[in-house]
Amino acid sequence: MKVSRRSFLGMGAALATALGFGRFLPAAAEQPAVTGKILGASAKIGHQLRGGTFPAISSTIQKDVVIVGGGIAGLGAGYRLKKAGHTNFALLELEHQAGGNASSGRNATSAYPWGAHYVPLLTDESRAPKKLFEELGIIKGHDDKGLPIYDEYFLCSDPHERLFIEGRWQDGMVPNLGLTEDDKRQYSAFFALTDSFKNKRGRDGKKIFAIPVDKSSQDPDWLKYDTLSMKDWMDAQGYTSKPLRWYVDYCCRDDYGSSFDQTSAWAGMHYFAARTGTAANAAPGGLVTWPEGNGFLAHRLMEPIKDNIIPSTLAFRVKQDGARVNVDYLDQKTSEAKRISAKSVIVATPQFIAARLLDDKAIPANDFSYAPWVVANVTLSKLPAGKGVDLAWDNMIYDSKLLGYVVATHQNTEMVPLRTVLTYYWPLNHAEPKAARAEALARSYEDWRDIFLKELYAVHPEVEGHVENLDVWIWGHAMVRPTPGFIWGAARRKAMAQKPPIFRAHSDLSGISIFEEAYTRGVDAAERTLKYHKIPYETEL
Repeated sequence: MKVSRRSFLGMGAALATALGFGRFLPAAAEQPAVTGKILGASAKIGHQLRGGTFPAISSTIQKDVVIVGGGIAGLGAGYRLKKAGHTNFALLELEHQAGGNASSGRNATSAYPWGAHYVPLLTDESRAPKKLFEELGIIKGHDDKGLPIYDEYFLCSDPHERLFIEGRWQDGMVPNLGLTEDDKRQYSAFFALTDSFKNKRGRDGKKIFAIPVDKSSQDPDWLKYDTLSMKDWMDAQGYTSKPLRWYVDYCCRDDYGSSFDQTSAWAGMHYFAARTGTAANAAPGGLVTWPEGNGFLAHRLMEPIKDNIIPSTLAFRVKQDGARVNVDYLDQKTSEAKRISAKSVIVATPQFIAARLLDDKAIPANDFSYAPWVVANVTLSKLPAGKGVDLAWDNMIYDSKLLGYVVATHQNTEMVPLRTVLTYYWPLNHAEPKAARAEALARSYEDWRDIFLKELYAVHPEVEGHVENLDVWIWGHAMVRPTPGFIWGAARRKAMAQKPPIFRAHSDLSGISIFEEAYTRGVDAAERTLKYHKIPYETEL
C-alpha cells in the first residue's frame, strides 16, 4: 500500500505522542481565519415604509415616466421604453445597484450570483425574453428548421449536475443509488406522466402548462390541481418512494422556496411540464448560465438605461394628482425627500410594497406569500473533489436542509482554475416565512458562517484550511410562493388589474419567480405605458 505524505506525517505524529514525545512536537498550525460579512437587501431602510416618518419635500422635477423598482421587471420596463425611443423616464432603486434577486458580485477569483443563476432554454410562448436574447446575442440565429442557435459560451458546460448521496457523488440530480424495484417502478410512472403533460392541451387549445404562466390553458379540469398541494397529489397518485418524494420536494424548494407540501400541485407539475424550450445546439432540458448568474442579464439590461437609474432611493409614496402622478422618495445619500411629477408610473415592486406605496387596499397584498432565502458565496483556494463523479456546475446534497452549491468558475473557458467561488443556496422553508425571516435576521455572521462551513466540510473535508472568505446574503422576501390556491385564485387575478396612469409589474403577479415571468411583466407594463402615451410600437408579447 502506498502511503501518502499526509498519512506518513500523521502516523509520525501519532507515534511520537505514543512514545511520550508529544510535548516536543510543534503545535498544529492554526487554520487560516475565514473572513466575511453579512450582506443583503436594505431591509432596515425598506422597513421605514411600515409607518416611518419622512421629511418635507425639498425639490420637484418632472418626467414622463417613473419606474419604481430595479429588479428584472423594472429593468425590463426601462429597457423596453428606451428601445421604443421613450427616454424621458427615471428608475428609482433602493439599493446602490439595480438587479433585484438577479444581483451579483465579483472578487479577484470570479464573478458570482447572489440569487437567480440560470435561465432554461426559452419556450415558444416566451416571446419577449426570446426577442431580448436575440438582441443580446445569447441566441445567435436559427437553423433551417427554425430552432434557435444559442451562443455555446453561454450554454451550461458539462457536467451539469451531480448529487451527494450514500457517501459519494452520483451523476445527475435524480437519486439513482440504492433504489428498490418499487422505487424504479414509481420513477418510471412519474416521469412518463409528467413528460406526457408537456404535449397536452386543454379544451381551449392552449398548453396546459406554459411559460409565461398566463399563457397556460384555463381548462378547469387542470386548474383544479392548484387547490391541492404537490404532496397531496403525490399521495393520491400512490407515489410513496422516498427518493422520488425527496426529489420532487427538492425541485419545489429550488424553484419556489417552498416544500412540496407548501406548493400548489399545479405549480409542482408546471416545474416538470412547462420547460419545453428547444435549441439547434442543445439537448432538451438545457440551460444558459454565466459566472455571475442572471446578474449577466441584469447588467445588460442596465447598460442602455444607466443614465435613467437613480440608486439608493427609497420611494415612499405614489399618488395621483390630477392628470399627473407624484412619486416621493428619500435620497439616502442626502437624507432629503424629493418628488418626481410624472405623466405615468410603473410600480415594479412586490405587492406588499406596492400596496403601501399606493395606499391601495384593493391590492390583496396579504394573500401573497414570500419565501426567505440565505445565499453564501465561499471563496476557495482549492477546487472541491469527492468520491464519484467530477465537480459539476450544480452540486446537490441529498437530505440536506441546504440545496447545495453552484460553481461560479464552471463556465471558465480557459485552463482549469485552481481557485473558485461556490454559491450555496438555502431556502428557509423549515418554518413559516415570518418566523424564518425573524430567525435569519437574528443570527450573527459567525452563526451563518459556521452553518455553511459545517455543510461544506461534511461533503468536502479536503477543502478545510482552503476557505478564504465566506459572505452571506439574507433575502427576506426572495420570491413569491405558489401556495395551494394562489396561482389561479381570486387574489392574484385581482392584483393583476391595472389602473392607468399607474401600471404594475413584478414576477409575483405571475405566482412564480423566474426570469421569463419578471421580464415579460416589465415589457407588458412598458407597452401599456407606450399605449397610454400614444407612442406607436410593435408588441413583443
